[in-house]
This record gives sequence, structure tokens and C-alpha cells, in this order.
Amino acid sequence: MDSHYDLVMQRRAELERQGAPPRRYFAYSTVLDHAAFEEWSAQHAYGFFQLPEGIVAEALDLDLVYDFPSRWWGGRVAGLADRPGTTVFGRLFEIAGADWPIVQHKEGLITAMCVERAIRVRAGGELVEATAFTTRPERASLDGPVSARFVEALVRGARAAALPEVYIARLERAGLEPFPCRG
Repeated sequence: MDSHYDLVMQRRAELERQGAPPRRYFAYSTVLDHAAFEEWSAQHAYGFFQLPEGIVAEALDLDLVYDFPSRWWGGRVAGLADRPGTTVFGRLFEIAGADWPIVQHKEGLITAMCVERAIRVRAGGELVEATAFTTRPERASLDGPVSARFVEALVRGARAAALPEVYIARLERAGLEPFPCRG
């Protein structure tokens, strides 16, 4: 457990008292890797929290950009960049309003690594708005290599989430070809 747990649990209690509505969460990264997510949950004392099943979804006019240097992952990890005509696959989850601070913690919002952003997602034949997390602009950098360990977790998660094989092949090439710059 880390020092952020108490902050998250306080915010969770506030949202529960307020009857906060559920939030749509588009997950495209290592949160889809069940083993990595369970390890993180256990380390942070969130064993009581489970992601719902969710559905395969496609975020529109976005692409992955490996723009966050992570000491923990040993290289750059992925965020999102606007790119008309390109899509990013993931899963769309409906998260109970009170549980949103746990998702924020997992994604790195509480440690100022990322920001929330509204995105358009195609899921289940519908076009909906959801929230995704991406690199905080002032922390973005293209210095250093893409993390091979991160890409492995990304691919594992994509397979576990039943994302399209053509998309998984694109993820597997992450360390082998240059990725676009931000912006």
C-alpha cells in the first residue's frame, strides 16, 4: 500500500455519499493485462475492486504514442495522440462512480503522470463518449527506447481483452518501428 491509498479511499467515500453516477472508461493499456492489474491491486490494497467485464471498443481519431518515460517499465510507455482516421482498440467499462478514484490511481492521475480526456468510442454498434487517460503534456518525452516489457504487457492485455489480431500485430511492432511524434 502506498501513501495515495488514504486519499483515494477518502474521495471514494465522498463520491459514494454523493451517489456519483457511473463513468465510462476506455482502457487501452496494461490495465487489460489481468496479471499486471491484479498485482497492482494487491500492492495497493485494492483487492476488493474488480474491473467489470466491459466490451471491445474502438477509440476514434486517436493513435498510440510512446511518450512517457517510465523508470518502472524501463523505457517509454504509451499515451494517446490525436490522429484523424486512426483508431485505438481497447475495452469500454462502466465504472461505479465511487470506484472512479481507484481507476484514476491505477492510471497515474494521482501522481500527475497523466490527465483524463474525453474521447469518442465505437462499441456495441453505438458511438459514445468515454474517458481515457493519456500522458500529461508537460511530462511527455520521446527520449529513450520504448519499453519492451511494457509492450509485452500491452500485447498480453490485448489478447486477454480479445482485441482484433491485426491490432495486436500493430502493438507487437511497437519496439521495432518508429512511432509518430506528439501532436
